[in-house]
Amino acid sequence: MKNILVNKFTKSQISAFVATAVDFILLIILVELFNIWYVFATALGALAGAIGNFLLGRHWCFDASDGAWRKQAMRYSFVAIASLFLNTYGVFLLTDGLEIQYVLSKILIALSVGVIFNYPMHRFYVFETKTP
Repeated sequence: MKNILVNKFTKSQISAFVATAVDFILLIILVELFNIWYVFATALGALAGAIGNFLLGRHWCFDASDGAWRKQAMRYSFVAIASLFLNTYGVFLLTDGLEIQYVLSKILIALSVGVIFNYPMHRFYVFETKTP
């Protein structure tokens, strides 16, 4: 049972890393190669990363492809918005409040939100995996 829990958690973190890589790579390609406005490119990259993370979570991390995808997508959207708020506000608090350099703040908050909030919300709320 412990191995199953570690496996799900590891897959979830790999999925988050892949989603982040897709987000950043698409942003850079759209801005640097296609001269797309960085704000629009940021939104497209984030959307692509979110869709990829949702699909990996549904089909690979939590093996929840038998669930209603629309319900999962709506729940995922809610969690993604909450995660965006937690990440943004957390970086602000560490950077402005504690005067930690913003990149370090981003890393600390992203790791914390990913492990403490995103993983349990994806596992127990979005994809509703009750058993390990």
